[in-house]
Amino acid sequence: MRRSGSISLPVLVVLSAICYIYYTTLFIFIDGWLGLKTSPGLMNALIFTATVCMCVFNYAAAILRDPGSIPPSFVPDIEDAQTPIHEIKRKGGDLRYCQKCSLFKPPRAHHCRVCRRCVLRMDHHCIWINNCVGHANYKVFLVFVTYAVISCTHSLVLLVGNVTYVAQKDEQQIEGSLKTAYIISGVLLVPLTVALSILLGWHIYLILHNKTTIEYHEGVRAMWLAEKVGNVYSNPYDLGPYENLTSVLGPSIFTWVCPTSGHMGSGLWFRTARDRTNSIMTSR
Repeated sequence: MRRSGSISLPVLVVLSAICYIYYTTLFIFIDGWLGLKTSPGLMNALIFTATVCMCVFNYAAAILRDPGSIPPSFVPDIEDAQTPIHEIKRKGGDLRYCQKCSLFKPPRAHHCRVCRRCVLRMDHHCIWINNCVGHANYKVFLVFVTYAVISCTHSLVLLVGNVTYVAQKDEQQIEGSLKTAYIISGVLLVPLTVALSILLGWHIYLILHNKTTIEYHEGVRAMWLAEKVGNVYSNPYDLGPYENLTSVLGPSIFTWVCPTSGHMGSGLWFRTARDRTNSIMTSR
C-alpha cells in the first residue's frame, strides 16, 4: 500500500512552476508595470501573494491528506434500515468485495491500482498531487484548483498589461532576458489557465450532479444500458444542485474557499434521492 504525501517528479514540476510564476509576476510584471512601491502595485502584490499562499497551502493539503480508507472492520449491514443503498457487483448480485484488499466496499468506494488500496468516494488518481482524490481530500483539491485558476488569471492579466506598457515606451527593443521571461511565462500561463479552468468547470459540473469522475463514466454506460431495455437511469445520489453543492463545500458559504471537510461525514454512507423524498413525505 502506497502512502500519501510522498514527493514525486510531477509534484516538483508543479512547485517549480508556482515559484517561477510567483517570482516573475511580482518582480517583473508588477514591478515593471505598476511598481511595487505604488499603491496599485502593492495592492496587486498583496492580493497575488495571498491567492498563491492559499493555492500552495491547499496543494500541500491535497498531497498530504489521506483521501479516505475503508476501516478493516467495515461490514455492510444489509438489514440496517438507516443504510438506504448497497451497491452490488455487476455480475452475480453479491455485495461489492475487493479481492486485493480483502475488504467489503462501501458505496462509491473504488480500488486504486496506483495506490494499491481502496479509496472512499474515489474520484480519480492524480499524478500532479501523487495521491488519489477521494472523500477526505476532494474539497481541498477543488479549492486548490480554484485558487490556481484565480492566480494564473491574475498573473496572465499582469503579463499582458506589462507587455503592453513596455511596448508603448520609447525603447527600441525589449532586453533579451526580459523577452525570455515573457515567452516562458506566456508558454506556462496560457495553457495552464485554460486547462485549469476546464478542470474547475468539469468538477463544478460533477458537484452540481453529485457525481465523481468514475461515476460519470459508469453513469454513461448505465444510461445506455437502461435505454436499451426501455428504462430510465437516474443518479441515486443526486439531491438537487444546492444540496449537492453544500454536501461537498459545506453548509456555510463562508467556508466554501477554506480547506474544511468535517461536514462530509465518514464516507461509508451517503444520502440518496430516496432519503430526500422520504424526509419530505415524513415532514408532511
